Amino acid sequence: MTARRLQRLVLTGSITGAVIVALDGTVLTVAQPALQRELHASFGQVQWTSTGYLIAVASLLVFAGRLGDRYGHQQLFAFGILGFGATSAAIGLAPGVGWVIGLRVAQGIFGALLQPATLGMLRATYPPDQLGLPLALRTSAIGLAAAAGPVLGGALVAHWGWRAVFFLNVVPACLIGGLAWAVRGAALAPVVVPAPAPAPPAPPPSSAFEPRETSAGGAGPAAAGTTTTGAARAAAGLDLPGACLLALALVSLVHTLVALPETGWTVVTALGGAAAAFACGAFIRHERRTASPLLPLSVVGSTTIASALAVLLSASAALFGGLFVSTYFLQCVLALDPLECGLRVLPLAVLMVLSAPASAVLQRRYGPRRTTMAAMTLLTLGILVLSQLDRTSKAPAIGAGFLLLGAGFGTVMVTATAVIVRHVSADRAGVAGGLQQTAMNIGPALGVATATMLVTLTTPTTTRDRTSGGPHWTAEAFLSAMGPTLLTLAVVAAAGALAAAKLPRSTTVNSDSRQPPAVASGGIATPPKHPKQLS
Repeated sequence: MTARRLQRLVLTGSITGAVIVALDGTVLTVAQPALQRELHASFGQVQWTSTGYLIAVASLLVFAGRLGDRYGHQQLFAFGILGFGATSAAIGLAPGVGWVIGLRVAQGIFGALLQPATLGMLRATYPPDQLGLPLALRTSAIGLAAAAGPVLGGALVAHWGWRAVFFLNVVPACLIGGLAWAVRGAALAPVVVPAPAPAPPAPPPSSAFEPRETSAGGAGPAAAGTTTTGAARAAAGLDLPGACLLALALVSLVHTLVALPETGWTVVTALGGAAAAFACGAFIRHERRTASPLLPLSVVGSTTIASALAVLLSASAALFGGLFVSTYFLQCVLALDPLECGLRVLPLAVLMVLSAPASAVLQRRYGPRRTTMAAMTLLTLGILVLSQLDRTSKAPAIGAGFLLLGAGFGTVMVTATAVIVRHVSADRAGVAGGLQQTAMNIGPALGVATATMLVTLTTPTTTRDRTSGGPHWTAEAFLSAMGPTLLTLAVVAAAGALAAAKLPRSTTVNSDSRQPPAVASGGIATPPKHPKQLS
């Protein structure tokens, strides 16, 4: 298999995996009311069909990325996408809402294995200076899925019921998963696995964060001479205590963010916040002391990567919080049905599709810093436009706000993600991908929770529909709260623009990435410093 054909196969798998995950989230939103009616579920139970998945994904993404770095991103990708398809089929056959919630958590575990692998495979297959176009194509495909999701989900629910949206993922997941497994087992070996090279000298004791084994998890020919001691080092390198502490911190944090808007400060939410703070502190302390941390200091200690993660967090929080409020406005105030609402939001997805490939060109010409700051400015303006909508607002005004949101967010996703994956070595690509996806999962939870709290606090009159279990506001009351809520989210987006000022001026990898010189010089396979196989 030629290197070019390998790149095409990897790109196809990466895009398909990302699209399946994106499509799953958008079609579920449309299907939830029908699911609630058919399964006689409460509003809180239906909410957990989304948040249960989110908690599982956010808790395990970084650890899954570390597994990919150790054992091969293609292996994790194949396992994750096959499991994702299997749980989708099981959810479509679930007899009750409890089964749906449990299976959604299981699906989140497989989604955590799948998502960082889609980026890790690209980083390990393409040279850093060629990553712009693959990342742009991936983001464009996600935009297409976001565009098609509400319309496709509405059509499926209308004709075949809510279960159809879960069966939608089964066939493509099985096909791509089977192909990825076959490529991993047969086609990649003669292309990627390098010929045995002289063993590199052992790194000095100060290099505590660099793996000392020369094979990715003991698989393939490079592991022929692996000893029991080497296997023990590989297992220790996975940092299971760190993964557990990170999972506890994220589970507690997300649970608190989800529960706080509905229940307020109760004993449960207070304990959840305290648990999140305690677990976060324990995790930081553990990571500083362990010899093989889950989050290497070479990754999270970089100002560049930390700034890119902050940009993604603020952008996703502002966007999804704004979408939450705007969707409620379209359905409650303007009385549009879900399909009409999806069509009004369509400009956002269209601009995400168009801006993603354009952003690759903008990065090369103007650099990540100026490109990202301009994109965050567009995102901020889009939220400000939406904050001025009222009952008399027409389609052009609504579309203008969503156009700005799509143009800004599509560009931010490509540029910030490209900065993250360019500034890590190939053997840390899974961790970088996990961090990126964690930010993209925590951000929406934070944004929606913030929007819900602000709307609840600033709406003058609130009644509760006891039949559905969910809050309902009159159109006038909601309008009075929508403006201040969106203005606050615009401030969040503006903070992301400030964080973007710390990004590099050009696409050239500089010393801030804190990577070994062999990686910074641009190759994927730069033996003998980090000989790896992509198995």
